Amino acid sequence: MKSVFKFILNTIPRPILIRLSIVVRPILAFLLKGSRFTDPIDGKSFRMFLPYGYGNQRNNVLSPSTLSLERHRLLWLYLQNETDFFTVTEKKKVLHFAPEQEFYKRFKKQTNIDYTTTDLLSPLADVKADICNLPFEDNAYDIIFCNHVLEHIPDDTKAMQELLRVLKPGGMGIFQIPQDLSRATTFSDDSIVDQKERAKIFGQYDHVRVYGRDYFDKLRSIGFKVIEEDYTSKLSPELVEKYCLAKGEIIPICFK
Repeated sequence: MKSVFKFILNTIPRPILIRLSIVVRPILAFLLKGSRFTDPIDGKSFRMFLPYGYGNQRNNVLSPSTLSLERHRLLWLYLQNETDFFTVTEKKKVLHFAPEQEFYKRFKKQTNIDYTTTDLLSPLADVKADICNLPFEDNAYDIIFCNHVLEHIPDDTKAMQELLRVLKPGGMGIFQIPQDLSRATTFSDDSIVDQKERAKIFGQYDHVRVYGRDYFDKLRSIGFKVIEEDYTSKLSPELVEKYCLAKGEIIPICFK
């Protein structure tokens, strides 16, 4: 199964995968029903989660029902337990880059947010836009989600500046990235153009860098106030295992 999923991820373009998953998802959820692992996003339980990874495959990480990964479930739990995102009565303007399927329909249904999605290629994007040159006004959004996007962007400094520009003063941004916490500094090398070599070095064929621990300070240098939220440390080991989370993953909570 791992080799099949690896082949699919590395050969089928992401916009097509998104469309295909709509058909495949309910079949997988039915076949893998059980009680060992639970997806907190929809509350459904399974005997196993699916493997995932463009390079090295990780076991029990892809939820059969929502197709969420560890980072998505961690973010959902943080928003649910530590913020008023789902309950606030004052309507908030939310901008979501490269919207994840597991969030898209749920956020779209929320009556307490004015929800806009954006991306260059995603079929789920309301506005097709370049993150380095956004068509939005200054100080426009209360909340911005931009998760696992910046590692794809050659000029991530410009992208971060645009995120700061369109976020309202006092607003919150969550900018998750794949991060190697064993690295003090971020690594990039523009001379690596072969897709297989990129996947080997950067973890995915379309990534342009591996972020280190200096990621948070770079966000601060742009002008954000950053909280490095190790949310799995606030959950019991039993829940970390039940929800198939990545222990020690840091959520970058950014404020303007």
